[in-house]
Amino acid sequence: MTEYLAVDGGALAYEVTGTGPLVVLAHGMGDSRAAYRAVVPELAAAGYRVAAVDLRGCGESSVDWPAWSRTAIAGDLLALVRHLGGPAVLVGHSVSGGAATIAAAREPGVIRAVVELAPFTRAQSVRLGDLRVKRFRQGMLRLLGTGLFGSLPLWRSYLDVAYPGVKPADWDERLGRVDSLLREPGRMKAMRGMGRSTPADAGAQLGNVRCPVLVVMGTLDPDWADPHAEGAAIVEALPPGLGRLEMIDGAGHYPHDQFPDRVTALVLGFLGEKAARV
Repeated sequence: MTEYLAVDGGALAYEVTGTGPLVVLAHGMGDSRAAYRAVVPELAAAGYRVAAVDLRGCGESSVDWPAWSRTAIAGDLLALVRHLGGPAVLVGHSVSGGAATIAAAREPGVIRAVVELAPFTRAQSVRLGDLRVKRFRQGMLRLLGTGLFGSLPLWRSYLDVAYPGVKPADWDERLGRVDSLLREPGRMKAMRGMGRSTPADAGAQLGNVRCPVLVVMGTLDPDWADPHAEGAAIVEALPPGLGRLEMIDGAGHYPHDQFPDRVTALVLGFLGEKAARV
């Protein structure tokens, strides 16, 4: 059942499944909590209370918000954790990976562990050699076009690149849901706002994180010419011993949707080893 939380002048939509220690799942830009539809049941079955949230401006959340930065999203996630009775583990994809970093650094007593899936957590730069990587070149051009023109066809084209090889069994339904949501007034504006925000605020907080962090990257993620190097750089910027990087062979920018069983296994193993059943 969808519930709503008033925060920062808007309303966040979320849904809670299961009982036990709290895990909050936050999706990437242009998406909704449906991105975790295959992950939620597995985490709940493993004994966790799972809250999947629609980010500000996304899914069933309201569309009028004053900011789209990772810092703003972090505030929303912290408000939700407090509302549900934390502490919590935060799982953040893409833009939400950076937001989870900020939340953990700001309130270490509230966030017990962080999982970053294909996260935009550091300031980005493009080297000339990066453009020789075809998937990176294709993804970057489609993302830039979507941001500049608010083009839904370009976003759908990006998603095709971002899901290399394996597609979810309900791929057509998945695309239809994304398409329908982004056609609603204000949704594309929210996505473009998040896309224009920089990860510098998250990168500045990496050294202040005090909880265990799992970074999961796909080997074929088109958002980076070298996904492994990006994930390793995030781990390196954390305090020593807190971070761990896992690569999923053949995954693109949505490892949790392409390979939900593998991502869920990594998350559960991480929570068991590092967070001691938080």
